[in-house]
Amino acid sequence: MHLGVEAQSSPEMQQALAQILRVAVDAPQHSGINAPLDYSSECPLMPGSMVRVPLGRRELMGIVWPGAISGQTDPALLRPVTALLDQLPPLAPAWCQLVEFASAYYQRSIGEVALSVLPPQLRELEGAQLLARLKKLAKWTAGQAIAPAVAPMQPILSPAQLAVMTKLDALLTAPPEQGVPAPVLLYGVTGSGKTEVYLRAAEHALQQGRQVLVLVPEINLTPQLEARFLERFAGRSIVSLHSGLTPAQRLRNWLAAHLGQAELVLGTRLAVFASMPRLGLIVVDEEHDPSYKQQDGARYSARDLAVYRAHLEKLPVILGSATPSLESWQRAEEGRYIRLSLPDRIGGGTLPRVRLFDMKLLPLTKGVTTALTAPLLQALRERLDRGEQSLLFLNRRGYAPVLHCGECNWKSACPHCSAWRVFHKGDRTLRCHHCSFSERVPSACPTCGNQDIAPLGRGTERLEEQLAEALPNARVLRIDADSTKLKGELESRMQAVHAGEVDILVGTQMITKGHDFRRITFVAAVNPDGALFSSDFRAPERLFALLMQAGGRAGRDVGQAARSEMWVQTWHPEHALYKALAKHDFERFAKSQLAERESAGLPPFSPLALLRADARDAEVAKAFLMAAARWAAPLAEQGQLLIYPPVPLGVARVANVERMQMLVESNSRVKLQRLLNAWLPELGALKREHKGLLRWAVDVDPLAI
Repeated sequence: MHLGVEAQSSPEMQQALAQILRVAVDAPQHSGINAPLDYSSECPLMPGSMVRVPLGRRELMGIVWPGAISGQTDPALLRPVTALLDQLPPLAPAWCQLVEFASAYYQRSIGEVALSVLPPQLRELEGAQLLARLKKLAKWTAGQAIAPAVAPMQPILSPAQLAVMTKLDALLTAPPEQGVPAPVLLYGVTGSGKTEVYLRAAEHALQQGRQVLVLVPEINLTPQLEARFLERFAGRSIVSLHSGLTPAQRLRNWLAAHLGQAELVLGTRLAVFASMPRLGLIVVDEEHDPSYKQQDGARYSARDLAVYRAHLEKLPVILGSATPSLESWQRAEEGRYIRLSLPDRIGGGTLPRVRLFDMKLLPLTKGVTTALTAPLLQALRERLDRGEQSLLFLNRRGYAPVLHCGECNWKSACPHCSAWRVFHKGDRTLRCHHCSFSERVPSACPTCGNQDIAPLGRGTERLEEQLAEALPNARVLRIDADSTKLKGELESRMQAVHAGEVDILVGTQMITKGHDFRRITFVAAVNPDGALFSSDFRAPERLFALLMQAGGRAGRDVGQAARSEMWVQTWHPEHALYKALAKHDFERFAKSQLAERESAGLPPFSPLALLRADARDAEVAKAFLMAAARWAAPLAEQGQLLIYPPVPLGVARVANVERMQMLVESNSRVKLQRLLNAWLPELGALKREHKGLLRWAVDVDPLAI
């Protein structure tokens, strides 16, 4: 519906009747437009209404934003709202509150957050085009609602699952006057039946006429979980929301959720902002996964926003993991979260026996590698003879991380980044995994002409080749980002594993998360020590979670659980992390890590923020950060905050851009937010003073330091 164009009243009457509206528009943080803008409208519009408004010479989509109008603005001086998308109901007040909180906490403008989480096509369509999409949606939804002839069978719950469901049912049926339910941390070992708990909790919410939101960390886990939910809830409308969808699919699924037609929404971190008017339950699967943290734009944590959204709308949220994040674990220790446990595998199956293989005890024999040791090959042969599957985990793709010349010491450095280009033997390229710069492998050393240039180290591609040579009768399959680029490739490879067409599976962390491989009895982590001595304080937590998840792929079939094993080939078997891993003792690991962090003043005991700066010249970025630190010093001293000196990132240069960062530490979130709120306007002014600075950004609660 167009506004202000077809009016028949006089200009004087229009001015008398004009309303002032706050409208959130998509403007970058550094444009100076940090709050909703004022526009005039002939008629009052509900907050959350989607409209089209002029901004400069453009016309773009905006959202009528709740809140009081600032100042005594004369409507005659304002530009009018051009059109109203009255085909759609307004976005709910709770949705607007969620966006407003995210923009304030993560230090971005309201419009930037609000418009960036809507489907791109929604921002481009006119009213008539949107109406046509809604008609198509109605037909599609009708086709989804075909109930099955026979209701699916439900598995019998274990005693631990029954105990968990009893407590969850009490939360799901609690009347609103009882207040906000505490978040639930579902701590269950791998194979303990957490997904069945999600399904039962979702069923309970759906029976009450509510919608359910289920978040997963990565796109490749969405189809698998979606299949489980479709099987259980056949006849109900289920949609997914993630970046792998086409723009048309994403718009259709978002509209289905917004109109209340989709009863269940599964998605990655972006789905935390899905508009769902009847939301009754939020589930965050693998809540510890770092993929829930956005790494550009508004750097939000979908897990933390899911908890906040549940608090806003007074509904239960379930955070599930076999290795919870230390932040969630600490909140459960403090009593802020309810911790429910599933300590045993379904059917009484045992967790795989963990063997720490000490590489220092290996004889120094020519030809022995740090990956395929003689004992490991023998263990793989035994599994082959028994017709069982094995999984080798190496978190490095490519053939080798670097090519090297033994004569002049040349290495395949990236000319645009402070990183090596990885050798990919399949297409004979040297490829940078940071800027994607790629070249054919040179026939000789570019520096001295030596033709004997050799790969150093190994990635999954080389491990796959070595396995094929050592075990020629084995069917070896590799799953990583390189082998699953084409659409449908990941699904077909996973299907081959499930069908028993693969003997040995080689892969990166892609294959360690959430996959239910029933035939695997042996898992080996071949080179995991790198993260033990990282400068990032979260590296041990991530390594422990990865290894626990990898080990959890073994012995998921009860009949094979007793002989399932996980090997960790390490040079440091005495390390406390590996000692806890050998006993599947997450609680011991968490206790030691939390004690270290508390003594060091690190999260979850001290909130952090990072100020990042990018420039072609590192000195420009450093000068900007130092100027920012000088400006903030009085406020930091007053609030007892600590601002560390600027340092380069781990990979300092990417695509010819130098990257610097500066850490801010506080003992209070309130004090940290107060500093950031005062700091941000000044940072925009400082950027204009420092010529050559490309961009700056604030990262609140950073995951990588």
